[in-house]
Amino acid sequence: MLSRKKLFGNSITPSCDYCQYVTLDNDGKKICRMGVLSPENPCRKYIYDPLKREPKPIPELPKFTADDFKI
Repeated sequence: MLSRKKLFGNSITPSCDYCQYVTLDNDGKKICRMGVLSPENPCRKYIYDPLKREPKPIPELPKFTADDFKI
């Protein structure tokens, strides 16, 4: 059987931040449809949702001068 590589790798640690069942209410609090949220122990119903992941910021490029390119 072939194992497929997931979108962000196969070794993603479960977190309620990336769970399919967690939504935000009007106050910005996280609400889980499966019960109580526990950041250190996600529930057994955890399903990873890659669309909830925020990309890392793009690193700033170094500034070069004309002297950097002289031999």
